[in-house]
Amino acid sequence: MRTKIRQLYKELVQKNEEIFSFSERKELRELLKNYLIKKNYSPENSEKFLVKKLEVCKILLHEIGLGKTAIVSYITTELIEERIVEPDFLEKKFNISVSTIIIGLQRVKKLYKKNASLETENFRKLLLTLAEDVRVILIIIAVRLQTMRNLANYPKSEQQQIARESSFLYAPIAHRMGLYAIKSELEDLSLKYTNREIYKGIAKKLNETKRSRDQYITAFIEPLKEKMKELGYPFEIKGRTKSIHSIYSKIKKQNTTFENIYDLFAIRIIFDTPIEKEKAVCWQAYSVVADMYQPNPKRLRDWLSIPKSNGYESLHTTVLGPQNKWVEVQIRTQRMDEVAEKGLAAHWKYKGIKTESGMDEWLKNIREILENPELNAVDFMDEFKLNLYEKEVFVFTPKGDLHKLPKGATALDFAFSIHTNLGAQCTGAIVNGKHVQIRYKLNNGDQVEVLTAPTQKPKSDWLNIVVTSKAKNKIRQALKEIEFKDAEIGREILLRRFKNWKIELDDGIFSKLAKKKGFKTVSDLYQAIGQERIDIHELKTSYLELENREHNPTVETRTAESFTKEIPPIPDASVGEDVLVIDDNLKNVDYKLAKCCNPIYGDSIFGFVSVTGGIKIHRTNCPNAPQMISKFGYRIVKARWSGKNVGSLYPITLRIIGHDDIGIVTNITSIISKEEDVSLRSISIDSNAGLFEGTLTVMVDDNKKLDAVIKNIKTVKGVKNVSRV
Repeated sequence: MRTKIRQLYKELVQKNEEIFSFSERKELRELLKNYLIKKNYSPENSEKFLVKKLEVCKILLHEIGLGKTAIVSYITTELIEERIVEPDFLEKKFNISVSTIIIGLQRVKKLYKKNASLETENFRKLLLTLAEDVRVILIIIAVRLQTMRNLANYPKSEQQQIARESSFLYAPIAHRMGLYAIKSELEDLSLKYTNREIYKGIAKKLNETKRSRDQYITAFIEPLKEKMKELGYPFEIKGRTKSIHSIYSKIKKQNTTFENIYDLFAIRIIFDTPIEKEKAVCWQAYSVVADMYQPNPKRLRDWLSIPKSNGYESLHTTVLGPQNKWVEVQIRTQRMDEVAEKGLAAHWKYKGIKTESGMDEWLKNIREILENPELNAVDFMDEFKLNLYEKEVFVFTPKGDLHKLPKGATALDFAFSIHTNLGAQCTGAIVNGKHVQIRYKLNNGDQVEVLTAPTQKPKSDWLNIVVTSKAKNKIRQALKEIEFKDAEIGREILLRRFKNWKIELDDGIFSKLAKKKGFKTVSDLYQAIGQERIDIHELKTSYLELENREHNPTVETRTAESFTKEIPPIPDASVGEDVLVIDDNLKNVDYKLAKCCNPIYGDSIFGFVSVTGGIKIHRTNCPNAPQMISKFGYRIVKARWSGKNVGSLYPITLRIIGHDDIGIVTNITSIISKEEDVSLRSISIDSNAGLFEGTLTVMVDDNKKLDAVIKNIKTVKGVKNVSRV
């Protein structure tokens, strides 16, 4: 281990002598030494700590291209926490500004300490932190890459979770930062640990076909070299095999086998040219390639004229090579290649030469998503993924200003991208001189003029038309405002009418009436009144009937019509520690039984790491299970019942449907009262035109007892169906 430390340190010093002076390197060594002494680390742990620091620094310097500020910030984060050094000292000693990055890194560290799994809500907070300074994002990516490269040293119980997290969260961020090499490596390493058989199978086949692939690449490249020399600029041509994860994605997407994937590699031509001649040389090289090999016109990608929003510039074409095989050719310069490999850090290096990327704009959009309190966790992840992986279209205003939007964006998206008010009042657009609807999908090169009307207001179906997060957020906000105003108007109308009818409004009764009418909240009912979607005279009649029933209760009628009875709540017994086993080896874990499916002892179950901390236990046939497993698989943990259930009762709601016969309620409650260790908590049944539907809540100790209860209720005359809600 010590030998490895010396090798890493020597390599870093030799390759980056210009970044740190001798005295600065000495100062950092002393600070780290003091930290290790204070923490009283064992020699083994001290060496592990130093190796990790040096490996991450190597990634930051060589693979991402960051400099002194990022290195000092990363190395000294823990030292500042332990008060071994202060930020002010570092800023004076190294002549840099580290405060913003260190604060960001400390916040991220706290989030990781809070939960083993980086759940959605914490991820939202994480990104809010990272968006303060992009270098924090790049440092976190470097740390994660170092972890993945050494994942074999981690406990097997943690490997799957870390690997899924890397693929689900970190690879997309690396992609958006322009770090294509790191993104591919994270995906490959993740596949290696989450689907080892697939990974090994593809790796083996790549190795078996390497010789023939190398021969083909040589046969393709050799004729090109002579022609490229005629252009008069230094260049190199190399073949690059695509990543294992990329190949696996193609196999799944095309529903085919490894043998049928033709584009296993790409040819890259890289020129060393003056900045002002880059485009001309790249297009000349394209002309040479197209003369020698037949190009596929549908596969030409021009990121020279308009670079991607993460700074990526290149010219891609697919041509028909020897043996009638399609080959992807990428043409770029050394500067473009460095930006492609090192992403943002390299882009900043050339900032004054080329126009800035859209990264600042992207970070602004991300902050808009993060700071939208109306967005639930699932919608948030969908919006975030959209902003990570978006493909772009480029459109123009009537004055010729260029705007970038994600592929699939509509005229309405464009209007909101210009200004919120323009979007809110948009009625359509004129695209390339023709009138189009707001749902028109934009194409590259469209010239768009937005049409508006002062009476236009956002509508709920607009959310299905737009794809950009900004447009969706603004529409949601506008709809909330409209709903609030309509609800206020509806309440004013109701109060005025009730006053004329000399009826005093009881909020409690009106709340029950709202639920009886099928509205989720009282506000929804007020909104319906304001929008004239409900007859206020019919509402008056229903209110008076309910008020009369509330103030003049009677004994149970002969049938089930509007029968509601609340039983005094029975305190839930806590589930014994030995009853539930989570992830085979976790103990004393904070967990709750999910309300959406109400699992009870004996049910087939799984655990789901919740956004508020702890674990929610769901039934495997929970209606939300497919969405949770597909979107948040990395948060799923194993769970099973164990031992015997002693003294624990679970509230279960049953839905009952049938014909309204005499004494139906009495018969149902009588059946339940005869059941041993079963108690009735509440029952509510409504009948209409001889049919009844209702719910009852019972307390049971396991699913076998519940099955018996359901079976017995079905024997009651008139009951047609009993199901668990």
